[in-house]
Amino acid sequence: MQLKYINALNILVSAQTGSLKKISDYFHGNFEHAWHSPVLKSFLPKDAPDKSKIDPEKEFQKLERDSIYLVTLKDKIYPKLLKNIFDPPFLLYIKGDGKILNNNCFAIVGTRALTDYGKRVTPVIAGKIAENGLTIVSGLAMGIDGLAHRAAVERNALTIAVLGGGINGQSIVYENKKLAVEIIKKGGAIISEYPLTAHGNKYSFPQRNRIISGLSKGVLVIEADEKSGSLITAKSALDQGRDVFAVPGPIFSSKSRGPNYLIQNGAKLVTCADDILTEYDIQHSLTKLQLKPKNEAEKNILEIIGEKTMGLDDIIRASKRPAGEIVSCLMDMELEDKIKNLGNNRFSLSS
Repeated sequence: MQLKYINALNILVSAQTGSLKKISDYFHGNFEHAWHSPVLKSFLPKDAPDKSKIDPEKEFQKLERDSIYLVTLKDKIYPKLLKNIFDPPFLLYIKGDGKILNNNCFAIVGTRALTDYGKRVTPVIAGKIAENGLTIVSGLAMGIDGLAHRAAVERNALTIAVLGGGINGQSIVYENKKLAVEIIKKGGAIISEYPLTAHGNKYSFPQRNRIISGLSKGVLVIEADEKSGSLITAKSALDQGRDVFAVPGPIFSSKSRGPNYLIQNGAKLVTCADDILTEYDIQHSLTKLQLKPKNEAEKNILEIIGEKTMGLDDIIRASKRPAGEIVSCLMDMELEDKIKNLGNNRFSLSS
């Protein structure tokens, strides 16, 4: 059985890019022979684990117990978009439904240390594009990643989490462990090129990012510092010929420097989900559910505007609510496509 030896060899090379392919080419795809060959040592990194302490059969049984299966670059079900990047991973570990790796996928990434702005923007945009048929891809980290995955899960949509370590509890932050379970339950997938024994580190996450972009038609960056993993993902996307999108942010926020920089250098500016859906000619489906108010203030605003076009001051006066509360609600409702800002602070319903 070749797969157990491929997994064991991957433990030795720690998923270093290109290593398994070199071994495959040299040994003509006979990984069992490679495992037992004295020549193998020349393909291994200096800090490789002690081969004598690795039992290929037992290591493979660990994968089977966790319902994790392997797909190699030579398999027909290997994701087509990913296969065409410059340096595709030779081996993928998959938990969940691997068929969705060939869906129309779209990546959303951003900072772990997000602001209130990112907390408001991410669920709205991610949720809307997920419910319109794009499979959300992200890294299951804290912050923007987790919010993007959760937005898909809450809409019973599909999402793919790409890890920078092995598919085990130690590679998933505590706060997202339940989310990881929900992703699988809702038909999604968690994938990695790293063996179960691998832990994420400063080298593995940048390497992981090429998979996030490689699976996807495009990448959206929401809140990121000027030097961050999200911008590495954006660069990978550009190198792979993918589309890059960015949500602009306040000029005084350090978390806006990354997206604003990308926009200055040609990324497509995104202010709502429609900017992405239109780019891919996906018909935006506005439903009555989207006009359902989530609180009394929104209900009040929807009733006030009705079939009319109204100015901000008129809405505030008619609502008899604090101006700050109404302005905040209008911003959220615009992001959620419940209302349209027609300019000059005049609003109408999005029906």
